[in-house]
Amino acid sequence: MSIRRKTSPKRPVHVAIVTDVNTSGHVTLCLEGCWRKDNSLPQASQTAIPQDTSHLAFDCNGITEWDSGLLAFLNNLLDIARERHIDVSLDGLPEGPRRLVRLAQAVPAKETDISHDGGGWIHRVGQKAINILQTMFAINRFIGELTIGLLKFCVGLSRARWFNVWDQISKAGYQALPLISMIGYLIGLILAFIGSIPLKMFGADIFVASLVGIGVLRLMSPVMVGTVMAGRTGASFAAELGSMNVNDEIDAFQAMGVSPMEFLVLPRFLALCVMVPLLCLYSDLLGVLGGMTVGLFYSNLTYLEFYKQMTSTTTINDLLVGVFTSFVFGILISICGCYQGIKCGRNSTAVGQAATTAVVSSMVCMTIASAIITVLTVILKI
Repeated sequence: MSIRRKTSPKRPVHVAIVTDVNTSGHVTLCLEGCWRKDNSLPQASQTAIPQDTSHLAFDCNGITEWDSGLLAFLNNLLDIARERHIDVSLDGLPEGPRRLVRLAQAVPAKETDISHDGGGWIHRVGQKAINILQTMFAINRFIGELTIGLLKFCVGLSRARWFNVWDQISKAGYQALPLISMIGYLIGLILAFIGSIPLKMFGADIFVASLVGIGVLRLMSPVMVGTVMAGRTGASFAAELGSMNVNDEIDAFQAMGVSPMEFLVLPRFLALCVMVPLLCLYSDLLGVLGGMTVGLFYSNLTYLEFYKQMTSTTTINDLLVGVFTSFVFGILISICGCYQGIKCGRNSTAVGQAATTAVVSSMVCMTIASAIITVLTVILKI
């Protein structure tokens, strides 16, 4: 025995357009009936909204039932209104559809892929080129604003506080000493050990000191310090500024008339410009000690032999080139980290992407800079 459930007759769907004669361009859509998917629902594109409409409102007092069919109609109608630049008020909708529509409109629609016709790849290549040019212009503008802020700081007109500069110096300075100490000592030790193996075959163990002096002071120490600071401090700058961007703190600074470039970026820039060369000198010392350890216990050299050989083949130019290289690395790391943080998106995923991009871009820039500096020093015979 089956029991049939009585269903109330569905009220037909009706869409009425009411124009407010007192205010020009104001239109109200009156929705009535049962707005369910199994009923014949009208299409949003077929709704005859006047061309001069500037404001659209809803009157849904006559709706008896609704489901996702009503939501689909409203969502498509809002897309049409957005294309026609019509201001839409959702206050007249029932509470349920109003909240769901606002939630749907809050998520941006995913861009559809370009149809693979004759001009698809041309469009993609052109769009990629435009994005690269826009990025280049943004970087140039960022560097220009940073240069202006640095000049204002030099003449005492900047709003950057020395407290912030010293705070960033402490974070990028002595807090990085344990990691720099370990890596600097091990790099000198590894370089000396690898070099001593072929040198021992020819009885030239004494030249381990020359290898360590030139290799560590000129290139190895600046590169390793720059790599550590890019992964540690550069990523930290991008994450800090990116989190501030997500929380609208940077917009708050601008609303208060405080330049984020002077208040946030400049202290971090100055901190790395000062501390990376100093950390490089500290790493030079530990690298030489690591090489001396190998010379004493593996190559059977004495302290005096190692010292005389290193000082006779290593010049002050090797030390100055390494310090200058580390200074350039500090500039590049601070610019990459701060730029990615300032230009970060407004979600938590973008913060992680900004930190990763800051490290990668810092590595690429340091590699290019070290190659240019090496070629210039060879040409100039420094």
